[in-house]
Amino acid sequence: MDNFSALLEGFATVLHPMYLLYALFGVFIGTAVGVLPGIGPAMTIALLLPLTYTLEPTAAIIVFAGIYYGGMYGGSTTSILLNTPGESASIVTALEGNRMARAGRGAAALATAAIGSFVAGSIATVALTFVAPVVARWAVQLGEPDYFALMVVAFITVGALLGSSVPRGLASLSLGLFLGLVGTDTLTGQQRFTFGVPNLADGIDVVVVAVGLFAVGEALYVGSRMRHGPIEVIPVEKGWRSWMKRDDWRRSWKPWLRGTAIGFPVGTIPAGGADVATFLSYAAERRLSGSRRKEFGKGAIEGVAGPEAANNAAAAGVLVPLLTLGLPTTATAAIMVVAFQSYGIQPGPMLLRNESALVWALVASLYIGNLMLLVLNLPLVGMWVRVLSIPRHYLYAGILMFGALGSYALNFSPVDVLLLLVVGLIGFFMRRYGYPVAPMVIGMILGPMAEDRLRRSLAISQGDLTYLVTSPFAATAYAAIVVLVVAGIWLRRREQATGVTATATASVGDDR
Repeated sequence: MDNFSALLEGFATVLHPMYLLYALFGVFIGTAVGVLPGIGPAMTIALLLPLTYTLEPTAAIIVFAGIYYGGMYGGSTTSILLNTPGESASIVTALEGNRMARAGRGAAALATAAIGSFVAGSIATVALTFVAPVVARWAVQLGEPDYFALMVVAFITVGALLGSSVPRGLASLSLGLFLGLVGTDTLTGQQRFTFGVPNLADGIDVVVVAVGLFAVGEALYVGSRMRHGPIEVIPVEKGWRSWMKRDDWRRSWKPWLRGTAIGFPVGTIPAGGADVATFLSYAAERRLSGSRRKEFGKGAIEGVAGPEAANNAAAAGVLVPLLTLGLPTTATAAIMVVAFQSYGIQPGPMLLRNESALVWALVASLYIGNLMLLVLNLPLVGMWVRVLSIPRHYLYAGILMFGALGSYALNFSPVDVLLLLVVGLIGFFMRRYGYPVAPMVIGMILGPMAEDRLRRSLAISQGDLTYLVTSPFAATAYAAIVVLVVAGIWLRRREQATGVTATATASVGDDR
């Protein structure tokens, strides 16, 4: 009942007209950036971080949560109408959704994606409401070696499972860990890896790295691959009668529920996220389709309904380890951690106790944001289609300008702008040669935290390394690393065997 009362108080906060406007702004911007290929919620939150410091923490977090959910909604539009996934989690949607659009059923594909996202997002938010407090109560009982083991699990699984290559993912993670160590050692007071540059004594700002990788690096990468000429957008049939018919509803409601059941738990595990959830949902729907299996690859509505539901359910699942353990398991979650830290708030077991009002206002905003997104996505689909026609050179020039202004505004230091450029170039070459950028940001965020936990553990045990693995939870966590990595490699190989990766590469390869 205490949690229910706290949730009601969260609704009372969010239903204030000003907070409703913040929620509407977040979901609107999130949907818009989700529609645009190459601009995801991680980039948008990174860009807005320096510009939202004047907002109070609750307002800023509500905006960022709206962007996160809205980006998951909007990604389906570009996948269906352009066959170009705006987010990696929307790759599977493009397989069947674009086929439906080319067959004159684009409106039905967009409708089942929007309604499925609403259903899954709402159910998953209910699950988040009940699961998060339980996990937080359990996490309070963990010791220093247990937390260090959790972070090692996050390091290994994120580095191994994100991206197309395990060595490249671990290399990206290692670079992030190195950047996290730059600055002054909190225990000894000695500067490390500053190379004599005074401006680096306080470390490299995570916001600069996030904006450099997700905004500057992405803009340079997309610009280098942009082709000239008009963008071919498949027109959407007008009128509500072109939306889902009775047969479409009958074929979609079970995939919505199955996608939710798959997406939420997968989202809660390290390196699970929406990518794995959407693939598992698509594979499940194809396996359960029976006589309709021959329609897959030609425009099966189940192949849109299930993955889109899994996508949004996983988005809520990702918030469980983020809020209760302080562990970001996706790129967007990593930027959300930076958003919390920029206000002096550390996600983790004590968050629900120390910042209860903020957390429950955030959860309440997810319920309201889901409803707002349904209203925005169905009637305004024509407007989102027109957004796709924005000239890309104007769009990415604006991103570079806002990124530079935001980084300069952090400390009003030209050195931050120079660092932004350097990190942006690193991000460009990482994207160019297939190195995932998410492990780098996650490593930079969790690296100092893991170092702190390790030092505390060794101080308690007086240097005895066996103390790190003797607790039951730590031993279980290290065993889970092996299981997660093996399972992830198996899933990836199965994905390649079914041709999903080849199709995704073809879709994203010819850019915009």
